[in-house]
Amino acid sequence: MRTSRDTELLRKTEPQDLIKYGLIPEFVGRLPVMGILDELDEAALVEILSKPRNAILKQYQRLFEFENVRLHFTADAAAAIAREALARKVGARGLRMIIEELMLDLMYHLPNNKRARDIEITKDMVERRDLSPTLLEKAG
Repeated sequence: MRTSRDTELLRKTEPQDLIKYGLIPEFVGRLPVMGILDELDEAALVEILSKPRNAILKQYQRLFEFENVRLHFTADAAAAIAREALARKVGARGLRMIIEELMLDLMYHLPNNKRARDIEITKDMVERRDLSPTLLEKAG
């Protein structure tokens, strides 16, 4: 894990430092920009889940609209998904994997249930991984 001291040192890196480290000047000359990326925190992952126009949570809401079901994720549920990604150390790319694992059973059983019209995903459901078909019966 990088410390803030390491990150600060990396931000101050110059091309001469890379040459001194052992990289050949021809290679260093082909690096037009050097950028240092900070690790994503929970707030950043939640933003990735919900803010962009084609955010993952919005994609699933749209998928459920095709079955005439309104899908809602509470703020705590999005935070729980982000914490799961941090715990697994999968970052932003792992968010879709976590949501797919979570929603698979629900998506499989949804077309058979005509009573479910409004489903809310909560923190407890995410943490317990319990989006079973019984949720559809409660939602109806």
